[in-house]
Amino acid sequence: MTIEEIRDKIRTFLSKFIKNKEIDDDFDLFGSKLLNSMFAMQMVMFVEKEFKIKVENKDLKIDNFKSINALKSFVSGKL
Repeated sequence: MTIEEIRDKIRTFLSKFIKNKEIDDDFDLFGSKLLNSMFAMQMVMFVEKEFKIKVENKDLKIDNFKSINALKSFVSGKL
């Protein structure tokens, strides 16, 4: 899977929850208050299911999930 495919899957997932707002790949999803900690768990479940990877306790850092680029890098590193 290419890095672009990973990004596109993440964008598609986020677009279901963030409506009417264009976000760039470095936009801070949690710092902006668009998303909250409850949504973080949905994101973890999405990542595990979509990319067939295991998100371990040590991976649960905001830096891994705060933006599309951060999540893309995290996923590609796990793959």
